Amino acid sequence: MQKNTEQTAVVIFDGVCNLCDGAVSFIVRHAPNASFRFVALQSPEGKLLLAKHQLVDIALDSVILLKQQRYYLRSDAVIEIAKSFTGMAAVIKYVGILPKGLRDGAYNLLAKHRYRLFGKKDLCGLPSNKS
Repeated sequence: MQKNTEQTAVVIFDGVCNLCDGAVSFIVRHAPNASFRFVALQSPEGKLLLAKHQLVDIALDSVILLKQQRYYLRSDAVIEIAKSFTGMAAVIKYVGILPKGLRDGAYNLLAKHRYRLFGKKDLCGLPSNKS
């Protein structure tokens, strides 16, 4: 059965970042009932979506969630994605009780050093999307 694209949330991520790749795998494992489509920000589609939502200059170091005509950046994206998690992983959504400045500060620090800490790869390995 084909999913309605209007209901499918799009996760735009850094396709060469090992941390981001691991995060995508985590999402796939812990949100089995969610309708996520994954797009690397370096891909033609990723660049098109960034331009369409006027995110080209502000989102290159952030996971981005496009959902129901809205976009979420940094820790807001993580929290919104985590709302789809099942099991113990669902506790991640409670990070939202922390002040946004603290959440995004920690997110930005990790994002700034992600290649040094986790490495990067030459090619993006997109997960197979659920249908």
